[in-house]
Amino acid sequence: MAAIESPSNPLIRQIGRSLEERTHLLLEGEKAILDAVAAGASLDHVLHDDSVRPGRLALLTSTRPRLVSRAVIERLAESRTPQHLIAVARRRDVPSAEILERPGPVVFVFGIQDPGNLGAIVRVAEAAGAAGVVGAVGTADFFHPRAVRGSAGSVLRMPVSGKVSFEPFAASARDAGRTICGAVSEGGDSPFEAPIPERSVLVIGAEGTGLPAGAYRYLDRRLTIPMRAPVDSLNAAVAAALLLYSARFAKPVDGEAESSRVD
Repeated sequence: MAAIESPSNPLIRQIGRSLEERTHLLLEGEKAILDAVAAGASLDHVLHDDSVRPGRLALLTSTRPRLVSRAVIERLAESRTPQHLIAVARRRDVPSAEILERPGPVVFVFGIQDPGNLGAIVRVAEAAGAAGVVGAVGTADFFHPRAVRGSAGSVLRMPVSGKVSFEPFAASARDAGRTICGAVSEGGDSPFEAPIPERSVLVIGAEGTGLPAGAYRYLDRRLTIPMRAPVDSLNAAVAAALLLYSARFAKPVDGEAESSRVD
């Protein structure tokens, strides 16, 4: 089969529309593709330039690869210097109501603009046994290629839900019997002294801006991570890790084998 040379090719334009409409996600590089396949994702398209060995492609996936020009890969990829191999898979957005019914704490994030930081939050949420991660309107896309890389593949396995309005979500969380705990810079309980319920929602804002003013009235508890001056804020992924593990060890999960390995 001849290589696809033009970014204006009908198939490439169709793929571009599916990415813009957020029905599909782009996977850049062998590691992301392997993570997706291991997570059970179905790859609709695998595209590569002439620097990738065909034998290697057969080991990665059963999806038939298509040879394309470098211009095509640069048209679809998000990174400035994209890799030589990309794939397209259908997104797996989970309704936030479904996440609320799962065991473990739920993480709700406001205003996280950096996809890599958002991916790191999803990674630590999976490691800590969270129910899932929910993003407010205005938060980065969970399936942005940098979020997929930042999560080390966790976003392909972990239930996530984006563009969620906090007010109805908070009402649903209370109906589901969850305690809504917000991370605030000062005046809250220490998460290491006052146990966080396992069935909680941990609400985290971006470093610097924190939670929007309208979110405070929905909080059942306010949590402040103790810090030594002059430090007065933490990266959102670091804050999420501290709160999640505080909740996890306040009420250990019986019968689960846990790993202490750090990548």
